[in-house]
Amino acid sequence: MRLLLLNIAALVALIVPMTVLAQNNTIETTIKAIDVTRLTITLADGKTYQVPAEFNFNGLTVGEKVSVSYSLVDGKRVIDDLDVED
Repeated sequence: MRLLLLNIAALVALIVPMTVLAQNNTIETTIKAIDVTRLTITLADGKTYQVPAEFNFNGLTVGEKVSVSYSLVDGKRVIDDLDVED
């Protein structure tokens, strides 16, 4: 029984950090800069966010309010979803 509890504790110790790393974050802010060449958007918080290669920049303008969902991948903020706010 003691061995079983130790195994369960070890498994939990391994799983919990993985869920934190995969955590998705959402912020509501405004666009500060757009770099189509580097595939990045800088938001009002001053941080740069990477967009996928197939991202469509049409219609996005500096100063526009957006809701951004992103994940941290290899230390970079990668946008998963971007919605323009009304």
